[in-house]
Amino acid sequence: METILLFNFFGPEMLVIFFAILLLFGGKKIPELMRGLGRGISEFNAARNSLEKELKDGIRDVERKELEEKEKKVQP
Repeated sequence: METILLFNFFGPEMLVIFFAILLLFGGKKIPELMRGLGRGISEFNAARNSLEKELKDGIRDVERKELEEKEKKVQP
């Protein structure tokens, strides 16, 4: 049985895609597009890291409160 892979672009397919992008945007516009793409990826990663940090801090706070409540129950 043959496996079909999505986005398996090599050789001629990549050349056709590159040529189409070059025709659509022109040689001078491509560096701007790549910079914009890089900034977008950087912003996405920063937002993801911020959200991850907030979630970890929230979990840590909940665990700390649970420990404090258990200590209060143990002490008369």
